[in-house]
Amino acid sequence: MPVILHVRVVSGTGGGPEKTILNSPRFLRPFQYRSVCIYLRDPEDSGFAVLTERAAERNAPLQAIDDFGIKDWRITKRVSKLLEHYPNAIWHGHDYKSNLLGLLLRRRHPMPLVTTVHGWVQRTWKTPLYYFIDRRCLPRYDQVVCVSQDLYNDCVRLGVAESQLTLIDNAIALDDYKVDVSQSDAKRKIGFDADTFLIVAVGRLSAEKGFDLLIEAVASLIESGKNIGLAIAGDGSEDQQLQQQIKRTGYEQRIRLLGFVSDPRQVYRAADLYTLSSRREGLPNVVLEAMAMNLPVVATRVAGMPRLMRDGVNGRLVDPGCKESLSQAIAELIDDPIKRAQMAAEGRKTIEESFSFKRRMEQMVDIYQSLSFAN
Repeated sequence: MPVILHVRVVSGTGGGPEKTILNSPRFLRPFQYRSVCIYLRDPEDSGFAVLTERAAERNAPLQAIDDFGIKDWRITKRVSKLLEHYPNAIWHGHDYKSNLLGLLLRRRHPMPLVTTVHGWVQRTWKTPLYYFIDRRCLPRYDQVVCVSQDLYNDCVRLGVAESQLTLIDNAIALDDYKVDVSQSDAKRKIGFDADTFLIVAVGRLSAEKGFDLLIEAVASLIESGKNIGLAIAGDGSEDQQLQQQIKRTGYEQRIRLLGFVSDPRQVYRAADLYTLSSRREGLPNVVLEAMAMNLPVVATRVAGMPRLMRDGVNGRLVDPGCKESLSQAIAELIDDPIKRAQMAAEGRKTIEESFSFKRRMEQMVDIYQSLSFAN
């Protein structure tokens, strides 16, 4: 039975790609593929325990390999030793470092190479290095999967032949998004009154997510007299900055950072409206999750969002970086419960018909099979 090795560098509790990686093993089993999720992580990172729990919940085999950073050249030897246990493997990378490792290790361990490009959205001083490595690696991979059209176009510009490229959207395991708690109880659990119209967002607290704009937009609506609240679930480098911004608004009881939430389904259940305020994105899993849970969504018109949403039908799209557009779209839906219900129903239908995880994995299996036969 072929083995798919999903390899990724991770810090803390991970991000959106983990939802794809950790769900893949159970959806691949019916197609006669085994899977192992190989995470390169700092052994001192306590957040990895959360990923271990999530893997166990999804019956996803997980291997952790110590990774001591960018200068840790011994990582190649440690991964090579693990590969000796999987002679019939397909390497599936999920970031720049796993892409580089795959190429280096194929010299000793002949294997097909696949990677998924999830998006280069968090920009730091290391970002040019990541681009440089991917520019060298991606054209040498047998198949490159992109989760949005803009990433597909980026890969073409990086020199990847279109015969090696496939666009496969992120997707949702619908069975994972069932909850048995009432909305009013869910609101109280995170500190809001049952009659408060609650706007929620979930994601890493970093600049590209645009949470500063969302906070400004919601504060302006509160000032106009709306009985609303905002809950943002997630942790990250912008935590203190956003806390200070909330304090300056004077609405600390109505705009809250929840920190890391191990089960965001409870946050979705509390919501009346989901918002994506990102300045940059691929195709974010959080929006798919919100739609799967029958929430109306207001989102910025970034990357894969226009492919997912038809403005005014299954969601509302606004220009990124514009607080006024975001505030106006939210206000329109607050005042129109019928439109909210219609959008929520259309959103759920969109996920069921076009973004189910089963359908995504069928597309992945076609890629794996073509590589298996070719090699």
